[in-house]
Amino acid sequence: MKEAVADRPSQASEDWAIERALRILESRASTVGELLSDPQTCGHFFRLRLGNEVREHFEVAFLDSQHRLISAERLFSGSIQTTEVHPRIVIQRALALNAAAVLLAHNHPSGHAEPSPADRALTMRLREALTLVDVRVLDHFVVTAEQAVSMAIRGLM
Repeated sequence: MKEAVADRPSQASEDWAIERALRILESRASTVGELLSDPQTCGHFFRLRLGNEVREHFEVAFLDSQHRLISAERLFSGSIQTTEVHPRIVIQRALALNAAAVLLAHNHPSGHAEPSPADRALTMRLREALTLVDVRVLDHFVVTAEQAVSMAIRGLM
C-alpha cells in the first residue's frame, strides 16, 4: 500500500504542473486561431482552472474581435453549491477590457456537470445584458474535475 502512495506525485508537483499548463495555454491564446477556437480546447482550459476547486467559482474569458484571449478572470466565488453572479460586474469588466466576446465558466464541486435550470437562466440573463453593449457570449461551460460541458454544443444558448 505504501508503494502506491510513493508513486503518486505530490500535491505541490501536481499544482506546479497545472500552473505550467495554464501558462502554456494562455501564451498560445495570443496567436490567432489558438486556444479559444473550439469548445474542446476551451473546456480543457476551464477544467484546469476550475476542475478541482471545492467551492463554486464563476470565471469569464474576455476575448478580442478575433476571439483571442485578453484576460481570464475569476469574478465571483461562492459556497459548495452556489455562486451569486452580478451581470453589472461582468459588463464593467468587458467594457474596461474592450472585449468583443466572452466565454463563461463555472464549476460544480459536486462532480455533476449537467447544467441546471439556474445555470441556463443565468446564461440567458448575461447574454441579454452583454448584447446591449455589443459583447457576444460565445459559450458557457459547466466544469468538474472529470469534464466540461459546453452549453452551446448542448443547444442551451
